[in-house]
Order: sequence, then C-alpha cells, then structure tokens
Amino acid sequence: MRRKKWCAILLAGVLAVAGLVVPGAAEPAEAAEWAEEVTLRISNWEEYIDLGDWDEDETIDLDSGDIIGNWPMIDEFEDWYYRTYGVIVHVEYSTFGTNEDLYNMLTLGDVFDLVCPSEYMVMKLMAEDALVPLSDEFFDTSDPYNYYSRGVSPFIRNIFDEQKIDGESWSKYMAGYMWGITGIVYNPEEVTEEEASSWKLLNDGKFRRQITIKDNVRDSYFAAVGALKSDLLTSEEFINDPNYSARLEEEMNDTSPETLAAVETYLQEVKDKAYSFETDAGKADMVTGKVVANYQWSGDGVYTLDEAEEDDMELDFTVPEEATNIYFDGWVMLKSGINEDPAKQQAAEAFINYISRPDNVIRNMYYVGYTSCIAGGDDDRIFEYADWCYGAEEDEEDLAEYPLGYFFSGDPDDKDYVITAPADQVNRQLAAQYPAEETLKRASIMTYFDSETNDRVNQMWIHVRCYNILDMPVWGWILLIAALAVAIVFAVRRRVKLARNK
Repeated sequence: MRRKKWCAILLAGVLAVAGLVVPGAAEPAEAAEWAEEVTLRISNWEEYIDLGDWDEDETIDLDSGDIIGNWPMIDEFEDWYYRTYGVIVHVEYSTFGTNEDLYNMLTLGDVFDLVCPSEYMVMKLMAEDALVPLSDEFFDTSDPYNYYSRGVSPFIRNIFDEQKIDGESWSKYMAGYMWGITGIVYNPEEVTEEEASSWKLLNDGKFRRQITIKDNVRDSYFAAVGALKSDLLTSEEFINDPNYSARLEEEMNDTSPETLAAVETYLQEVKDKAYSFETDAGKADMVTGKVVANYQWSGDGVYTLDEAEEDDMELDFTVPEEATNIYFDGWVMLKSGINEDPAKQQAAEAFINYISRPDNVIRNMYYVGYTSCIAGGDDDRIFEYADWCYGAEEDEEDLAEYPLGYFFSGDPDDKDYVITAPADQVNRQLAAQYPAEETLKRASIMTYFDSETNDRVNQMWIHVRCYNILDMPVWGWILLIAALAVAIVFAVRRRVKLARNK
C-alpha cells in the first residue's frame, strides 16, 4: 500500500505539472490508491448517446458559446476521467433493444456495472435487491463535479423522491437520464385535434388500416385502459377529486381479471383495424403518409415532426384527455458488476455526472431527440438550448408564451423560464419536448407488476399478438379445408405413382 501511495503521489505531481488535473477535482492520489486502471462495463439503449462526428453546420450556436460533438462521448469521458481523477478508465460499452432484452442478458449471466433501463425495470431490479445505492458523495452539491445532483430538474427530483419500492425511493438508486410522455402524432389534414385527443382513436373504424399502435404490452395496455375507462377518466367528478393523481394511477394500473379481459377484447379489435403494431417504423410511416396517426413516445414524436417538416409536411402532437403515461430512463448500478469495488462505483457515478454536465446534456438531447432529466441548476444553457430550438424569430407575429418554470426552477410562475414561441408550437415539437404543466397533471406512471400479475398480463398479450384460429371466419375454414384436401390428393397420387414404378 505504501508503494502504491508514493506512486500515486508521483502521478499526481506529473499530472499537475502537465496541467491535466482540474483544480477542485478529487485528489488523484486518493483515486489512484484504489486502482490505477478501472474497467467500466456500461449497457444502454441503442443510439441513446452522442457518437460524435457532427458536421460543421450542426453546430449549436448558443449566445453562451458553440456546442458541437466531434468525438464519441464515451471516448471523451475516458479522457475527462483521467484528467480529472488521475485514473485510467476503460469503458466497455454495449447496447440493448428492450428492457426485457436487458433483463434476459442479466439472467443469462452477462455482467454490467452501469445500465440504463426504464422506470418499471428499475422498480423490478429494486424489488429483487439487485442494485447498488448511489453514494452519499454523489449527492454532495458542494462538489462542482456532481453535475447530476446540482442540475437535476426539481420536477424530476420530486417524482423520484416520492416514488418508492419497499419503502425506498427511486432516487436512492436511480439517476434520471431521459424522460417523456406518450401521445398521438397525427396529420391535421386527415384527423381532427378532437379525434386525436382520445385513446379511443386507436379503435375508430373511420381510420381503418391508417393508425399504428405500439408493439409492446405495457404501452398498448395503458392506451387500452385509457380508452375503456374514458367516460370515467374525463368526468368532472373524477377530475375534481382531491385525490385525483392517486386515483388516476390506480385506474391506469388496474389489472383485475375483468379489466384484463376487456383489454384483451379491445386490443383484438384494434389489431383488426390498425395498420400495424410497431416499435420504430411508425415514424417513417407518418412521414410517408402510409398512416394518418401514430401512437408515439414524445421523443420520437419530436423526431417525426422534424422529419415531416423537411418534406414540407406539417404534423401535430397531442396528448389524450384521459391520461398520458410519463416514463423515465435512468442509470442504475448493479451489485453483480460493482461487487463492492469503490473504484468501479466512483467511475460509474462519475460517468453519470459527466453526461449530466450541461453541454453534454445538450449534445445528447440533440443527438437522440429525447428530453434530459437535467435542467442545469445555476447553468442556464439547457434552457437557452430549448429557446434556441423553439423560440420565435424576431419577425414572427402569431406568438404564445410557454412557461417552463416547473421544470427548470420548480416554480411554475418563474418568469425567467418562459419561451416566446410560435403559437403552433403549443401543439407541436415544444409541447412534445417539454409538456405543459397542465398536461402533466393527467400524467400517470405505469407501475411495476409483481410476477403473478406480470404473467397474466403477458398471457393476455400473447392472445392478442398471436393469431387465434377460433376467430377464423367461415370462408377461412372452407379455404383451409379445401387446401388440406388438395394436399391430401396430391400426396395420395404421389404414393400411388411411386408404388407403380417399383
């Protein structure tokens, strides 16, 4: 240990002379005493972090300074970590396609230190005692490098503090990365705003084979419950209930046998009318005009509207009046990977902090299209970026004031966080990127299902997505029997012919 410490002190001196140690950083000697090299295994969603290589014309030219991604953020983190802490970190970065893919990888023995699942998978991992709590040092706002704790949105922080599993808050284990809501992207020339403002749109025969729905059980279940309970959820008595938020969450997470059966029937009807169940294709289908409405996550909604604009096509985004699902993707550390190694945990938490630095937040938001959980704290560049994206030009006349104080400062009436935007942005990208506070009042989290409930919900989904032969019409049975008869005749003839040739 003594030799290690002297080597670390020598390394710190060399780095300081070279100008590689940032003033105020944790002492390199202390970090190097744990390990001179650390391997950090990270798994994230596909295409969910800035990979760099931006063109010059993609430069985000804020008044406070230009921002551009020249290099992959993973590579830049490795360099930053060495210059800041005097320790070499090797990031082994991989991706997954769904939360279930990630969970299956963990079940099959893949080992990661840091992963970024959605909130319901975080709840499942918390319930299974699979996570390492964030350290006390991570929450120390006096540390200038704790960008997450210093900059997380008050709105996000309050949700993470209030939501609990087995009495423990999300915030003890999860650092938020991106968030959003679900809604409908629609073509206003084909679908009215009133029609698009209800989950019942998905089963509207007027738009047969012109609407897409999400190809996953949780999103589709949420939409079906919203449609089935539309009258209740939009009634004045329900909306004005003093316990509205709690009742909304209870209703939207109803998995009683009666509701499960009703959802299965409803989704079977939707399947018969929908253009497709999809995960990613709906964005292109909207832009090409194959469909007139698309059930969409808000981040993908922004992308879809942007792409349509490039083709001189105007699409809108709205949130059904019954309810919207608010979702989060967040970073958590796994016990199986960290394994009580302080060097790994420091590197993992430093990675969260590095990508929570305001300039990196902006790069990731620009690259992936989703909304960061980071507001920036005392650094206003993230709000400046929102205004850069959606603020009105000087010569525009039809304007709307769009308050975002609830997200950036925690005060809905904060005049410092109001965007003066073109009026149509109230129903377009700005509303998808940063939903209005009024919209979020009818937002509900879809909670974690226990194993028994999860099995029942998944079985319902299998019934929906797999073809039920009992639903075949009479003419279908006639064709099937005829085809079998023809096949049998050919088989018999072939056997007779083979027998004669012997």
